[in-house]
Amino acid sequence: MTQISWNDFEQVDLRVGTVVRAEAFPEAKKPAIKLWIDFGELGVKASSAQITTVYSPEPLVGRQVLAVVNFPPKRIGPFVSEVLVTGFDRGDGTIVLVGPDFLVPDGARLI
Repeated sequence: MTQISWNDFEQVDLRVGTVVRAEAFPEAKKPAIKLWIDFGELGVKASSAQITTVYSPEPLVGRQVLAVVNFPPKRIGPFVSEVLVTGFDRGDGTIVLVGPDFLVPDGARLI
């Protein structure tokens, strides 16, 4: 495992946001869901997440998720993903989203 400095970690801007809209993304090469996430003062940002194995769009609305908000936007087919939603691999390629156990303000930074 490569070690990083505290300064390296501080450069990754991880914020919590609430999913305000979610829909299937059939145009993606790999099955995905398009998410629109409210990050408070940062506004609503879009993300494409390959999480269709355990999630469907509708139940994701209202859920808080943790995302990297300072990567450059990435075009995925006709869609531009502005943030990277975080998750854990169960070991079989299935991704489980990361989010707080209790409600926190949208836009709160992971510290």
